[in-house]
Amino acid sequence: MGSRQNGCSRDSRIMIESVKSLLNAALGFVYPEVCQLCETQRATPAQRYVCDSCAEEVRFIKAPYCARCGYPYEGAITNAFECGNCRDMKLHFSSARSAVVAGEKVLEIIHRYKYNRALWFEPLLADWLARSASPELRDGGWNMIVPVPLHPVREREREFNQAQRLSVPLADALGISLETRLLRRVLPTQTQTRLSREERLENVRKAFAMSDGVKLSGERIVLIDDVMTTGATTSACAKVLKAAGAGEVCVWTVARGT
Repeated sequence: MGSRQNGCSRDSRIMIESVKSLLNAALGFVYPEVCQLCETQRATPAQRYVCDSCAEEVRFIKAPYCARCGYPYEGAITNAFECGNCRDMKLHFSSARSAVVAGEKVLEIIHRYKYNRALWFEPLLADWLARSASPELRDGGWNMIVPVPLHPVREREREFNQAQRLSVPLADALGISLETRLLRRVLPTQTQTRLSREERLENVRKAFAMSDGVKLSGERIVLIDDVMTTGATTSACAKVLKAAGAGEVCVWTVARGT
């Protein structure tokens, strides 16, 4: 029985790799094998259309970082610490972590993905998130993943919710449910990009609500978004979830603004 199972597993892996090869070949006909950032170096579908030189500019976040919001710091800090931003804010999530620093290349990828429908960047962004978050979240007793929702008007404009789509591979990797109808965005807030910290807090203060009739019973929730800067948006979401009965809310984002 064991050898048969191993054979089936081997056959399944071969089939999956064959499908991947066919998909990559098909993508090669649709998109030229050139880096979609510098547009000078070769980059294949397997490289997610980002060449090695551009990929080297992406910095994955490693310790030391703020124990609460995950803000990265340089230097040899060995003890756990909380940054000044967190000490000055009433944050409603237990902790926040991000996969990569929101540098110039990363922000360009995210901007083009969100606003220009550069969907070929989606597997790359989702991979960064899943690769960083899965080891930290696995075996942590988390019950569900909740993506930060878009207001219906904004979602119709973009035709998709980036946080929701980037959450799918992570939910699959962890084997926990992805809940997309738990939380609603009820106010069409302006973009946070050019707002101060105080303006960001006010902008999202009443922006989120639970779906009608939804109650929680101590569930531990992983909240997902694409970029985190001050934490105003994710904290506003966490506040609503905890008021509805969530036991704990942690945050993971693809990128962390600095």
